[in-house]
Amino acid sequence: MAGLRAMVEGGVDAIEIGMPYSDPLMEGPVIQAAHQAALAGGTRSADVLDAVRSVSADVPTLVMGYWNPVHRYGFARWAADLAAAGGVGAITPDLIPEEAPEWLAATAEHDLAPVFLVAPSSTDARIAVVGRANRGFVYAAAVMGVTGARSEVGTRAEELVARVRAQTDLPVGVGIGVSTGAQAAQVGRFADAVIVGSALVAALRDGGPDAVRRLTAELAEGCRSR
Repeated sequence: MAGLRAMVEGGVDAIEIGMPYSDPLMEGPVIQAAHQAALAGGTRSADVLDAVRSVSADVPTLVMGYWNPVHRYGFARWAADLAAAGGVGAITPDLIPEEAPEWLAATAEHDLAPVFLVAPSSTDARIAVVGRANRGFVYAAAVMGVTGARSEVGTRAEELVARVRAQTDLPVGVGIGVSTGAQAAQVGRFADAVIVGSALVAALRDGGPDAVRRLTAELAEGCRSR
């Protein structure tokens, strides 16, 4: 929880909390290792909800969860419990809207934002489907590949944001690859939100909450300098 508090103190606008899963196919080595460590330490869905409660009164808080754990928990029950914990939405990276009618109904019932992803390979038709199904924002993956800090943000990210805006009025958040304030400023010039995961997880691993607080402040300054 200390890392989450450090993010709030560093100036985040929203927090995404990951639900540990044994096969996080979208993740690179940093977040994969975090999933494995969390599972080995006995972290369960109830602990994820406790984490949501710890910060949801301070900033909008979402859970990023692969569909298998959500389905096993019970999607209707998960939506109810997430809303009760103060969560505002859920990102489901391996679920598409066409396969989620019951999940969409459950999120609507509990006033949660379902967030599906688009990528540079997404067709305009696919982006339109996601734009209609999402609430809150659209998660745009900047590159094709797994999560992880990169020296450069994907060159197709700006083009992808423009394509998303042609299909929906929802804000567009860009993730995958951002790790510095300068990169956050670069993405902030064309996106509505900058999503950072691996860099913050690595900061917590290597330097604890103080490192998370410093990096968060750097990223926030970069976003706001745009």
